[in-house]
Amino acid sequence: MKNIVVVVCLLLAAATVNAQDKFFTRSGKVTFFSKSDMENIEAVNTKGTSVLDTKTGQLEFAVLLKAFEFEKELMMEHFNENYVESDKYPKSTFKGTVDDISAVNFQKDGVYPIKLKGQFTLHGVTKEVLTDGTIEVKGGKPTGKASFTILLADYNIVVPNVVKDNISKSVKIDIIAAYEKMSL
Repeated sequence: MKNIVVVVCLLLAAATVNAQDKFFTRSGKVTFFSKSDMENIEAVNTKGTSVLDTKTGQLEFAVLLKAFEFEKELMMEHFNENYVESDKYPKSTFKGTVDDISAVNFQKDGVYPIKLKGQFTLHGVTKEVLTDGTIEVKGGKPTGKASFTILLADYNIVVPNVVKDNISKSVKIDIIAAYEKMSL
């Protein structure tokens, strides 16, 4: 019995040490912007979930596509039904790493440039993404920021000819994630 208690205590201690290296958010902000001659389209999602492991640089981010908010209700309807088919493909994800995570001092306030590399999945298609970003540490809490641009055709998103002038072929995606220490 004494051995079981010792093993359980060691496992809990190891899990706590491991959790100290991880940060989490459920309020990551993802904005996408499409600019065309006819109309700009912008949507915001403030319900992104993300985990950042400060020891390994592992980073995961996910958003439910139906949580994007648009200026016009019709834009949201077309986005979900016609373009990203959110009933069939409910979420978008990024799984990758922060290169050279050791260059970020999580114990010292400051803004640290980073490079992100990983797999971005949208509309059932996964593509490699490489981009620059920053991690700002303030009071021991990191906030990650990154931007990248995708081509709709790369993700099998088809824009009907009737509205092809209204929607850009590329979309800029901006991500901001303010993290809290992950606890068990």
